[in-house]
Amino acid sequence: MIYIENETEAVFDFGDPQAAIDNAISCIFRDKDLPEELDVNVLIVSEDDIRQINNDSRGIDSVTDVLSFPYYDIEEPGVFEGVIYEDGENILGDMIICAEKVISQAQEYGHSQMRELSFLTVHSMLHLIGYDHIEEEDGELMRSEEKRIMDILGIPR
Repeated sequence: MIYIENETEAVFDFGDPQAAIDNAISCIFRDKDLPEELDVNVLIVSEDDIRQINNDSRGIDSVTDVLSFPYYDIEEPGVFEGVIYEDGENILGDMIICAEKVISQAQEYGHSQMRELSFLTVHSMLHLIGYDHIEEEDGELMRSEEKRIMDILGIPR
């Protein structure tokens, strides 16, 4: 289940962001054969809010476009081997997306706001399933997966 809460008054030029977020997350669930019992929480916030969350959680006092908080420790990127609870919460993780960054980065990169929101959702989901970009080799793998998923979604660069 995908839970989305928009805490902003931001108006995207494509309308309600729920469909783009649902589409990107569902695509990764299918592609990676993730258990359907897993939940993903998505929070859309302002620059001030994401700056505060970034500072509180990571000690970095700056605005960022997306934050990802996985609930599972995934050893091999994209391979979920966690426990699914029959009567309990099965949260894959939380993602926090900055509405203003979606709008400004879409303009900066010369593509649509829907593409930017979809990309940030894909990026965050990949973090939730074990991908990272700390080491160069890992970053290359993550970028390759981002491109592949965006191509599946029919939203290439």
